[in-house]
Parts: sequence; structure tokens; C-alpha cells
Amino acid sequence: MKTRIGVGAFALFALTLRLLNLGTPKGFVFDEVYYVDGARDYLKYGVEVTGAEPEFVVHPPVGKWLIAIGIKLFGDNEFGWRFMGAVLGSVMVILIALIAQRLFRNAFLTVCASALIAIDGLALVHSRTALLDIYLSFFVLLATYFFVMRWHWWAGFALGLAIATKWSGLYFLAIFAVIALYRVFTLHTGRELIKPTLKTIVQYAIIPVSVYFSSWIGWFTSNRGWARDHDSNVITSFFHYHSQMLGFHTGLVEKHSYQANPWSWIVMGRPTSFYYQSPKGCGTDNCAQEVLALGTPFLWWTGAIALAVVIGFWVRSMAQRRYEPSLNIIIAGVSAGYLPWFFFQKRTVFSFYAIVFEPFLILAIIYCAYVALLHFKNSRNTYVFIGFIGIAIFSNFIYFLPLFTGDVITYEAWQARMWLPSWI
Repeated sequence: MKTRIGVGAFALFALTLRLLNLGTPKGFVFDEVYYVDGARDYLKYGVEVTGAEPEFVVHPPVGKWLIAIGIKLFGDNEFGWRFMGAVLGSVMVILIALIAQRLFRNAFLTVCASALIAIDGLALVHSRTALLDIYLSFFVLLATYFFVMRWHWWAGFALGLAIATKWSGLYFLAIFAVIALYRVFTLHTGRELIKPTLKTIVQYAIIPVSVYFSSWIGWFTSNRGWARDHDSNVITSFFHYHSQMLGFHTGLVEKHSYQANPWSWIVMGRPTSFYYQSPKGCGTDNCAQEVLALGTPFLWWTGAIALAVVIGFWVRSMAQRRYEPSLNIIIAGVSAGYLPWFFFQKRTVFSFYAIVFEPFLILAIIYCAYVALLHFKNSRNTYVFIGFIGIAIFSNFIYFLPLFTGDVITYEAWQARMWLPSWI
């Protein structure tokens, strides 16, 4: 009961932060204009268009449909655009707690996991912005929960929704499918392999593909979608459209002032400024208002160290042929959400993509705390040390909160928070 109260309290805290002044900043933040415009089109036409013409869009529909739900509920305004992201971002607090409880069976660490994601700046910024990455992250975390519970049918369904939000969900599908098949081949031999292998293929291939195709129902049932009339065969037109989408993603090399090499993501070396203005209203002549997609620095720097420790433990477990679910899930999540971007060194990429593997970075911190508690036999000093780190991260989060929520502060206060030159 205490665990539920603790997790619930942090989920409520997260929801409050996400909904409070959600309509600030006014107008579009960063790339919101593209996704809000798509959401409007889905509500009106069921497919994305530009005036009377088809519109070439490079991301699948699900994330924009979720934005559309908020618009339908609260109107075509900033609050409506961002509402569903705020809600699902808060639900992620509960999801990571459920995963942590399943992996570590420790009430204290379960609450800690929920607390860390509730006080991360990158998670907060994404939850308050109508971009697609928060929806991708939600579905990936939902799939992870289903996976650790071994509810593989639902895991495949959630992964289908992730891919139908952004294609980078494919990496998670691939790695979860490999793990699932590995389990099948270690538990069965000979003719016993046939049934569970086919079952796994349905769970991690047929279901996600079916969900993905279903998400394009508006395109299939309309004659206004991009490339819809490319060929008399609608499937041929569909794949032609997707080849154009792939060409866009692989050919995106245009320079951007906030692009960041993946090497820097793990330490938040180059956060993305979603919004910056110099308004009035801070009590001095020079004011600043920014929404900076920056993970809480102390959290991410702790996470980077924890991840290095986890990799060491994972390598040892592999060498000893020991199967540790917690290590495997953390490594799988970081590998799927982070490693693929290193193969796109020439592509324009941004550090805010890191939100999708952030929950696994938090689980790496929780794993290290778990090992410490085991090693020191739940000593009081260990709890004090963990609590000290938690307080430091929370204080760091509060200090940077104005940059996460777009509050108007003095220019001097803003400059004091630019700890690294690369943050400007």
C-alpha cells in the first residue's frame, strides 16, 4: 500500500507539473507546427493535406491522432495540442514503477524509479510539447512493461503503435523479438520449437505489422493522401510513399544550429532549445524565456556512470552465462534507443531523441542502488547515500525548472543556468 501511495504521489506531482500553465509558451514550440497541422487534418479529412493538395509527411499517423484527441477535447489551442502528451508523460511515471517492481521486487526502489522520471527535465519538456517523441517513449515503455510481464501479445501490439508513431520504434521491436526468440530456442528443442516459434513470429511480426497498416486507414480510405494515385494498386502506392519517406530520413543532412552528435547525448552535451524569447515581466530590463530540452543534469550524469556500471555487470553475466532479466532489459532498451543513431553520423540529429531510452537510464541507476543495497545488506548508510543523491537530483531539477516550463526569468538567472558553453 505504501508503495502505491508513493508512486501515486509522484505521478500526481508529475501530472501537476505537466498541466500547470500548459498553454505556455503561446504559439508553436519548435516543430509543433508540423504535428499540430497534421492533427487538424486528421480531424477534418482523415488524412494530411495542404489546401486541396496531398501533403508529403514523413512520420506515421498515431502520434498526430493522439494530439488530435487533445484538440477535440479542449479546442485548437496550446493546451489542447499538448494535453495528451502531458497525460501519457505522467502515466510513464506509473509504468516505470511497475517495471522496476517486476525487476527488483523492492518497494523503496520502485518509488525511486517513479520519482526520477517525475523530476527529469527532458521528460517534462517533452510532456509539455506537442512533438511525437513523448508518444513513442510511452508506447516503448508500455511494451517494455508487457514484455517483462511476458504478455507478449500486448507487447507486440504496443510496439506496433510505437512504430506507427515514429519509425525508430522498429529498433525496439527488433531487439525484443530477438530476446523472445532466444528464450524460445533455449527452452525448446527439436519439434517442440515449431509452435512457440510460430507464436513468437505472430506476436512480434504479424501483430505489429497489422497495427502499423491499420494506423494508415485514413490514407487507404481516402484519395487525397500523398502518392495515393501513384499506382492502380494501393499497396504499390503505399510502398512507393514509404520509399520516399525513407529517402527523406536517410538524406536529412541539412545543418542545424542545435544538431548534436549522439556521443554527447548521454551527458546532455548539446540540448535543443525549443523556444527562446526576450520578453518583459521579470522585474529588470533584460528578461529571458526559454524551453530547453535538457535532461536534469545531475540525473543524466549519474545515469551515465550507472550505465557504465551496468554494462560491466552485463558483460560479466554474459561471460558466466547467467541470465539476469534486469540487466538484459536495461541493455536492450539503451541499445535500441541509443546505439542506432551512431550509424547516422552525417544525418541531422538532436539530443532530445534521447527521451526514448531515458527510462532505461533511470533503471540503470535503480540497478546500481539495488546492487548497493544487496552488497551492504540494506544498511542505513546505503539508504542515506541513495537519499542524498535523490535530494541532489531533485534540487538540481528545481533549479532548472524555469527552463523546462518556459517561465520568464532575468537574463542573469538564465545565463547562470548555462553551465556549459554548448548549452547556449
